[in-house]
Amino acid sequence: MPQFETRRPVKHSAEQMFDLVADVERYPEFLPLCEALTVRSRKERDGKVLLVADMTIGYKAIRETFATQVLLNRAERVIDVKYIDGPFKYLDNRWRFEDADEGGSNVHFFIDYEFRSRILGALMGSMFDRAFRMFAEAFEKRADAIYASA
Repeated sequence: MPQFETRRPVKHSAEQMFDLVADVERYPEFLPLCEALTVRSRKERDGKVLLVADMTIGYKAIRETFATQVLLNRAERVIDVKYIDGPFKYLDNRWRFEDADEGGSNVHFFIDYEFRSRILGALMGSMFDRAFRMFAEAFEKRADAIYASA
């Protein structure tokens, strides 16, 4: 039901932005609402990496942990996230990175989700919408901090 999509031009290369988003273990350091992230498993096959990760999100007194399957496809510069378990009815997320003709890159971000509980959806829904709108900005600020000296 709730859905958010954006395309954001950034001054960093598509490869740098892919690497930044693929480094999921660092999310608690800079991503809004992300309190913890643990990678349960990591498998590599055919040039792709498949992760299973648990992410804990928090807002005020509410804490929820959910599991996702993350497919890192470096050749296509795409990261697909599929929901496994937790407070959602479903969650689909996709990142796509493409180099821009004028330098830098374009970061495409899409997310579609619905909470399993209407009460939780009502409590966290609008805050989640704001957080997703801040995600692209959070990743861009992180890239500026990491790649500024590169």
